[in-house]
Amino acid sequence: MINKIKYSDFKIHPLKQHKYVVLEEIKYKDIVIPVGFRTNGGNIPRIFWSILPPNDSEMLPLYIVHDYLCDKEEYKKADEYLENLGKELWVTPWKLKVVLWAVKSYHKIKYKGI
Repeated sequence: MINKIKYSDFKIHPLKQHKYVVLEEIKYKDIVIPVGFRTNGGNIPRIFWSILPPNDSEMLPLYIVHDYLCDKEEYKKADEYLENLGKELWVTPWKLKVVLWAVKSYHKIKYKGI
């Protein structure tokens, strides 16, 4: 039987200024996010925080995985895993679509077609 990932697998602690630190190793597919990894949640422009805050508890696990892979410069994989994890955790569909569009657009512009 394959163990599905759950929200409870993401043990994090909030820090100052919308930052978080991973308290227990997180395993997802072929990656292991180590204890101590830091993320800022979603890089959402402040003007949109009322509808999609950077620390949205539903989206935070996706942001952690995405940030970890982006730190490793695995942008295509980061976007793919963000989408997969969003579906596995049953994230609200409109939130997932908006965030996917935003990160894919950003990566295409910044990294020339990734």
